[in-house]
Amino acid sequence: MDLILRLATFLVPASLLLALQPAQAQLAGHGGPVRAIAVSGDGRTVLSGSFDTAAIRWSLATESADQVLRFHSGAVNAVAFLGDGRMATAGADGRIAIWTSGRPQPDRVFADHTGPIVGLAVSPDASKLASASWDHTVRLSSLSDGGSRVLQGHSQNVNGVAFAPDGQSLVSVGYDLTVRIWRLPDGSAEVVTVPLPLNAVAISPDGEIVTGAADGKLRMMTADGKASGEVTAGATPIVALAVSHDGALIAAAAIDGTVAIVDRKARSVLRTLAGLGGPVWSVAFLPDGVLLTGGADGKIRRWNALTGAAAGSNVVGTPRDPLAAYGGDHGAEIFRACVACHTLSETEVQRAGPTLAGLFGRKIASLPGYRFSDALKTMDIVWTPETVSKLFEIGPNAYTPGTKMPEQQIGSAEDRRALTDFLARATSK
Repeated sequence: MDLILRLATFLVPASLLLALQPAQAQLAGHGGPVRAIAVSGDGRTVLSGSFDTAAIRWSLATESADQVLRFHSGAVNAVAFLGDGRMATAGADGRIAIWTSGRPQPDRVFADHTGPIVGLAVSPDASKLASASWDHTVRLSSLSDGGSRVLQGHSQNVNGVAFAPDGQSLVSVGYDLTVRIWRLPDGSAEVVTVPLPLNAVAISPDGEIVTGAADGKLRMMTADGKASGEVTAGATPIVALAVSHDGALIAAAAIDGTVAIVDRKARSVLRTLAGLGGPVWSVAFLPDGVLLTGGADGKIRRWNALTGAAAGSNVVGTPRDPLAAYGGDHGAEIFRACVACHTLSETEVQRAGPTLAGLFGRKIASLPGYRFSDALKTMDIVWTPETVSKLFEIGPNAYTPGTKMPEQQIGSAEDRRALTDFLARATSK
């Protein structure tokens, strides 16, 4: 298991943080940690991938999900916009899916990797897609004819990949302590060795390479691999990096739930933001400099990177409460923990989990249009107040082994009864 996952539950005391600034959740819909974030060229649309096996295309204007993309059988670890309106998702199942907005299934699937894919990068001319995999390889896939070629050299998991601005080289980093600068099109590589495993890489608009390591340090180097600087971003492993569009700022997300905002030219940490819900797995800048962070709690937050303040309309207002009509209902308050992933009505935009509309009387894993775990499809469970109560009494992992549902239990029989009574009323409309 790679270092970034083995350390996923490691937390540091609050006294180690340079500054703590809570943020309002802006985009909530995933049922697991947000592993990857990409921003469209016009800055209006966001694509996210999650451990819940789904990708979601979001509208920033409405702060809502426009489309849930379901294809992968494991975590969606990497996402990208391809420049022509299409999108790419890649995951723990070793596959890359190419999507057109609005279509329910991928246009094309690349299945050449033999291990989880954890990073994607699109060439500047949008003709090629590079993928980093734990099968120890980097692959270049043609977005026009579907052909691919493998770049071999890493001896352990490859954790990140990025194209140089001129498209003439590709940089990959891995657990084997190396940065490899691949010269295209011949595939030869300049190899730079560093002291500790590398989890992430980003390249600035002027071509400087920035790497994030297990010791919490950023290491910068020139396009030809010469060391050009170093910044200690924090005390725990860096798991994700992003460089602002103007190249001035670096966002370094760490396993302890913090994000360091670094002045790239000054080689200094401007401030450290505290994410919510454990590790911050993904970061991305909007064209206007606003920073997006993806947390272990399944939420995407917006920040003003210069001031450290939470950004977006929800800072001064409150998003529509989907349970507002059930004020004072104890069962509805218990269900509130589920509302990020499940809707109560078929008319609402689908979230990461299946809708619960018409739940009681339905066989497990039988809802059309939702990609259920294979393990669930063989189970002989019909959802009733009694089976739902049992699910939360012993927990999803015990009652429905193989589920994608986050583990959670309700210890009180009274609370379980309140929940099932609420579901009986709210899902039968």
